Amino acid sequence: MTGALSGLRVLDLSRVLAGPWASQTLADMGAEVIKIERPGAGDDTRGWGPPFAKDANGNDTTEAAYYLTANRGKKSLTIDITKPEGQEIVRNIAAQSDVVLENFKVGGLAKYGLDYATLSALNPKLVYCSITGFGQDGPYKDRPGYDFMIQGMGGLMSITGAPDSAPGGQPMKVGVAVADIFTGLYATIGILAALRHRDATGEGQYIDLALLDVQAAVLANQAMNYLTTGNAPGRLGNAHPNIVPYEAFPSADGYLILAVGNDSQFKSFCAVAGLDDLPADERYATNRNRVANRDTLVPLIRQAMVLKTTDEWIAALEKANVPCGPINTLDRVFDNPQVKHRGLVKHLDHPTAGTVPTVGNPIRFSKTPITDEKAPPMLGQHSDEILRKVADLSDDQIAKLRDAGIV
Repeated sequence: MTGALSGLRVLDLSRVLAGPWASQTLADMGAEVIKIERPGAGDDTRGWGPPFAKDANGNDTTEAAYYLTANRGKKSLTIDITKPEGQEIVRNIAAQSDVVLENFKVGGLAKYGLDYATLSALNPKLVYCSITGFGQDGPYKDRPGYDFMIQGMGGLMSITGAPDSAPGGQPMKVGVAVADIFTGLYATIGILAALRHRDATGEGQYIDLALLDVQAAVLANQAMNYLTTGNAPGRLGNAHPNIVPYEAFPSADGYLILAVGNDSQFKSFCAVAGLDDLPADERYATNRNRVANRDTLVPLIRQAMVLKTTDEWIAALEKANVPCGPINTLDRVFDNPQVKHRGLVKHLDHPTAGTVPTVGNPIRFSKTPITDEKAPPMLGQHSDEILRKVADLSDDQIAKLRDAGIV
């Protein structure tokens, strides 16, 4: 069996995370992804370490863990796109591709003849996806955009972290670059929709995707809390703005997440916690009232939660069908029996490291399995192969391009 996107070719001119996350997802589903990189340097994230992958002797390789995060299953072709010869090769490949993905500044590829207008004239069926910080138009279109600043500008940091009144309270970013990752996923979704349209009509199209747009879109219920009331929600730490109790509580030996989603679960929790009188109290009988009275309810729950260990609470609450869970460090995450059973960690053959670990794609297809078993490529690892098979260049032509520093 082959991947769902087998037979599709993606020309990936993107770097760092948002674009590479999208192209890695497409590669996992079977697409051929040709990653264009600068000769001698490559994707910036190749050097974003430590940590770096280790070789058999425990020494650092040149491959940073960050780079290994988002480049699985691709082919690396080094080309200097500032040179006319390099531009011509990229145009040749684009003419034979289904998708082009890039994250240059607005208009940045036009001077190289690699913009949508130029490439779509060569290949009208091409789907061309541009990722920028702020989109192709508007007053901020020429600004660079980075995940951290987008989390701030897009409101996420205003609702993440403890309130100012709590010790250490301040706006906080999320522990991973979620604006980039969400943008990568939206890019994947948009590309697949455009390919469906192309298959139905024969027409390619242009996709304009902005990190700020995505960050605003994934504010989800918090955005609607504001839009329906006009009141900007603040930071609640680990608490939920619309559900109570739904937060992390200290236990006798650590912390426990309690995620009570309805009134029935609240009754079950109270029975386990010895708080039987609370469900009968009008202030706490419904979720609406619990949200309104969280300031008095939460301290009562905290007093009860510190009397047992996290494991004791989990064992008791799971029997009562009350959603709960520990706050795991990453070593515990990957040692978890469910994570192990699902095979999320894979070890991929690698030219210098022997093998490198990866967190596999979480999608499980019944007919077209994920193909996430090829390690991220070394810089220029597939240059000769692609130049021969796709660009139709001879060995002599390739040698001359290499001598000139173009590939």
